[in-house]
Amino acid sequence: MTPGELRRLYLIVRVFLSYGLDELIPKMRLTLPLRLGRHLFFWIPNRHKDQPLGERIRLALQELGPVWIKFGQMMSTRRDLFPPMVADQLSMLQDRVAPFDGALARKHIELAMGGPLERWFEDFDQNALASASIAQVHTARLKDTGKEVVIKVIRPDIRPIIKADMRLMYRLAGWLPKLLPDGRRLRPREVVRDYEKTLLDELNLLREAANAIQLRRNFEDSPMLYIPEIYSDYCYESVLVMERIYGVPVSDIAALEQQGTNLKLLAERGVQVFFTQVFRDSFFHADMHPGNIFVSYDHPEDPCYIGIDCGIVGSLNKDDKRYLAENFIAFFNRDYRKVAELHVDSGWVPRDTNVEEFEFAIRTVCEPIFEKPLAEISFGNVLLNLFNTARRFNMEVQPQLVLLQKTLLYIEGLGRQLYPQLDLWTTAKPFLEKWMHEQVGFPSVIRALKEKAPFWAEKLPELPELVYESLQQHKLLQENVSKMTAQLQHQQIRQGQSRYLLGIGAVLLLSGTILMVGNVENFPAWLISAGIVTWIIGWKRTG
Repeated sequence: MTPGELRRLYLIVRVFLSYGLDELIPKMRLTLPLRLGRHLFFWIPNRHKDQPLGERIRLALQELGPVWIKFGQMMSTRRDLFPPMVADQLSMLQDRVAPFDGALARKHIELAMGGPLERWFEDFDQNALASASIAQVHTARLKDTGKEVVIKVIRPDIRPIIKADMRLMYRLAGWLPKLLPDGRRLRPREVVRDYEKTLLDELNLLREAANAIQLRRNFEDSPMLYIPEIYSDYCYESVLVMERIYGVPVSDIAALEQQGTNLKLLAERGVQVFFTQVFRDSFFHADMHPGNIFVSYDHPEDPCYIGIDCGIVGSLNKDDKRYLAENFIAFFNRDYRKVAELHVDSGWVPRDTNVEEFEFAIRTVCEPIFEKPLAEISFGNVLLNLFNTARRFNMEVQPQLVLLQKTLLYIEGLGRQLYPQLDLWTTAKPFLEKWMHEQVGFPSVIRALKEKAPFWAEKLPELPELVYESLQQHKLLQENVSKMTAQLQHQQIRQGQSRYLLGIGAVLLLSGTILMVGNVENFPAWLISAGIVTWIIGWKRTG
């Protein structure tokens, strides 16, 4: 390790010990040196003994800074790896970080754009409007149109911090399977690798710009969701420029009530937006926590969401969407056999899974849930219970479903916060049933024909030529098969004759040899000669 890495490692150890996280080290012979070293070399007491473990983990990650906060946020989506008390605390991690100097932000924006800001912008505010672990935003105005914009710029010091902390994380991930009995199941290196990919994706603001443009196009003229316009001409890997929006933070219930917002409709639209993104578009905003969602000031009786920060998105393929929709509907109808069969058919659990046992396990978990009124049932928790049950039957972790589960929990929590009586099932079921009908009914046939029409219109003039070529190839194939069959038959006949001649030659040769050895009078020498000649003829025919 370099001196810098050692200093950083010491800081991490000191923070972990001050929150008593050394209790996570299992008491076993293999970890004895580590536990002894903790008492011999680190005299740092647990200063938070009165707080539960999950909360101490969250506070420790917050103290370690941006990279570890992001790591905790990502880990909160992996509820298959942690008990609920830890996962719930990790999901509470807030991405609020002190801003860096505005003059430095200006310098880096100018460096990325290749000139002074005054060439493109007016009224640039060096005081950050908001700041997070990866980037911060400043307000300005476009010089040519006068439109208000926000400029998002990547933190200039974040890359070396990420590289240093990622190296340490990989080292810790390598130690974990040796220290924890269940360490291999947690697949720490895979988790760190996923996190590294997420971080690197978020460092490229061109990726976020492309995601925002796609989402904006999907909800163009929609009364439910508005995505700010991206000004692509001013976007670079470390700088993003988009329309400035004004709205009420969705978590500010008092302000929403004060302006007369229809909270029931707003909550229902949140559910509709989610299912529309997932099932209609196969492209959903996967970071829809309250900090990224606002409500427009306009038309509070017909409220519209505003979504920002599209750095993380998810998608489902056609098969996953169908299986997921059928799962939801089967759950609503308490058809647990169907749920079990769908998991096997989709390949989410192994083909050799005992469907009866799987069905019984799902019923055991879910029947108590359905004893409650529908309005009190958590859609997200049902999905969570389903995945946890399936994992007992060796269900492979599905990354696309993990993102979807996280987003659904966000949406449901938001909806219940806005309107506690929200019945997610009543809102979602008609949407899912309509979507399923469109996928398997007559409308899906018409839609498929429309989608393929340009292709067939292009290929139709070539059809006679293609048919003629196919017939010619079929005829040529038949001729080749006939020739090969005749050659094979002829070769088989020749081989049969050859074996026959070889046999006769061997018999003649053997008979002549026996007579010669037996000193028979009037020995027929021609017998040996005939045997040799016959055997040679047979041998040549085999060649």
